[in-house]
Amino acid sequence: MNDRKVLDAKDLTDLVVGILAESKDQVVPIVQLGHPVLRQQAQHYEGQLPAALLDELLAVMRATMYAAPGVGLAAPQIGIPLQIAVLEDLYPIDEESAALRERTPLEYLEIFNPSYRAVGVREAVFYEGCLSFEGFQAVVHRPAEISASYSNREGAMFTREFSGWQARIVQHETDHLAGTVYIDKALTRSLVGEAELYRYPGLDLGQAREELNF
Repeated sequence: MNDRKVLDAKDLTDLVVGILAESKDQVVPIVQLGHPVLRQQAQHYEGQLPAALLDELLAVMRATMYAAPGVGLAAPQIGIPLQIAVLEDLYPIDEESAALRERTPLEYLEIFNPSYRAVGVREAVFYEGCLSFEGFQAVVHRPAEISASYSNREGAMFTREFSGWQARIVQHETDHLAGTVYIDKALTRSLVGEAELYRYPGLDLGQAREELNF
């Protein structure tokens, strides 16, 4: 993994101010695969931004996530190489789909400098997508239960266990901060474009495996 030049507090502040200046109704563009920031190790957040600017950044990240719409957004996805992500999954979903995905509501959460480890050996296998790789989804094997460590905007440390779809969201966004995109871990033969999703109602894995040979 190629590390980018480490930016000091002034450089980071100038970068964030410039990106936020492009916001419209607190929404900024989401960068796509091919942008170098998505392939670089993000810097640990160590208070480099003034408190008011950090508050504004988090508000913009949250609004941009909602507008996409998505269930998570990492700072590199808007061009900022800091280990910060916002998560939330409160979208309505039918009971059958929720059970299949082990999907339960995830209240709004901000994570700084996160890491995770698998708890147990059970894996969850399902399709996932990414706001920085628009128009596609692919199957990713991930630990079904994880223990995540992270801090909040005030610097307080937390360790929390996540399972099912919540664990997938935390892993996906934490991976972004290490320069990893879900397609790096995906079964590439499972890749499906939006125009072809109708062929796999509910993203049925059995049908997709049979027809796509993965």
